[in-house]
Amino acid sequence: MQKKMRRSCFSRCGFARIMGWLQTVLGILVIVVSISSLFRFYSAGFFAHNEDICRHFYGIKDVYEGFDIRTLNDRVAEVITMMENLQEKLEMTLQQMEKNKEVLEKTNITRLEYRKYLEVEVLKPLYSAHIALRQVRLPKIDAIGNGTMKEEPLINAFITEEIRKYVTPKENRIGKVNFYGTEKIYNTIGHACVLMKNELQEYMDYDIGSYCKDDWNLAQKLMVHGCDPLPRRRCLTRASKVYQKPYPINESLWKLPDDRNLRWGNYQCRNFGCLSSRNSKRGYTKCTGCFEMEKEKLKWVTNSSLPVDFLIADVLAMKPGQIRIGLDYGVGTGTFAARMRELNVTIVSTALNLGAPFNEFIALRGLIPLYATLNQRLPFFDNTLDLIHTTGFLDGWIDLLLMDFILFDWDRILRPGGLLWIDRFFCNKSDLDDYMYMFLQFRYKKYKWVLAPKSKDEIYLSAVLEKPPRAI
Repeated sequence: MQKKMRRSCFSRCGFARIMGWLQTVLGILVIVVSISSLFRFYSAGFFAHNEDICRHFYGIKDVYEGFDIRTLNDRVAEVITMMENLQEKLEMTLQQMEKNKEVLEKTNITRLEYRKYLEVEVLKPLYSAHIALRQVRLPKIDAIGNGTMKEEPLINAFITEEIRKYVTPKENRIGKVNFYGTEKIYNTIGHACVLMKNELQEYMDYDIGSYCKDDWNLAQKLMVHGCDPLPRRRCLTRASKVYQKPYPINESLWKLPDDRNLRWGNYQCRNFGCLSSRNSKRGYTKCTGCFEMEKEKLKWVTNSSLPVDFLIADVLAMKPGQIRIGLDYGVGTGTFAARMRELNVTIVSTALNLGAPFNEFIALRGLIPLYATLNQRLPFFDNTLDLIHTTGFLDGWIDLLLMDFILFDWDRILRPGGLLWIDRFFCNKSDLDDYMYMFLQFRYKKYKWVLAPKSKDEIYLSAVLEKPPRAI
């Protein structure tokens, strides 16, 4: 009995010794590669606090003497390949153990002990070392062969592997320049994504091919804070479990959609009836009466007591037959686009889900929502739109410099002869001159320009302006 126990102990200790040596060798290998890399980087001037570092980044060839970055890159790649092969062999060993359960049960070390030891003491540390080494992305030599180093943008800023895979440039499979004129495709994320690294890593933490979390509010938070455009994800978007067929187009424009077609989990309201202006706890502040269709039907088609309220028919009459496509930039449920559709004009409506499902509502009406923030450049080409209409969102709260960038972007996409319709813009009277300069700096032709008091200290401005041709 004692002999059997000794043999069992000896075999276990021997196995543990082998695995311990294996871990030690791998650890030493990783340390040696790391020290070698640091030494070579130091020799190349990466840590120099003088002009050498500037010369390094501006491509002076003398800086690279004695520093064979291509060989170093190949050596690191070999180490990564070795570690991957070893990990694969160990995983295959675990699979063989599952197949040979009967043989293992007759050995001194139980199958569970063997499996647990491999998983906890071998595979887990090996995988951690593998990922740690994989995260060290060295600059790469330009394919042209001119010695220029290209570093993959933002790759070392994140830990979550899915983000790293997304950011890594994707080389063309055929090894040639594609029809975009590039050798690789670079997926875009902005610098603000690094400032919100924890939130972005939470957003990208999912199982590939499974259902995404119901986290659109986290995504919108990232967008509003400048992390825009968001990275693509490889998970399946959730939808309502009882999604119903949308109403036909002749009904959907002026009828509340079916409540069952939305996910209401992240809103204060759980149906469209709750979103009415009579409910003080509806969850959003802008766009009074937006979800009350009887009120919406009156907008832009009936006379108003305020001179700043223009009618769609009057604006279209300024350019008969010339207004065909446009953008409605504001907060709403797409009513402006619905009215224009009845007049054979296609309007894209920008929308954010700020306390209510504006995007889904617009889409269920048979209209086109553009999920966009104030932060981003509009995804339209230069000189393409006939009309830009803005109301309810771009008001006197906005910073003048930000507004300047936005207006120049609108000018870019508006075609020569296109109309900019400023609808009920309001600000403090003391700020009116500043905002008037913002609108008038482009020297558009004035079709309409009306001021009206909103309150004692605030004033409304509505205008219809025509972009000049600006021929070169």
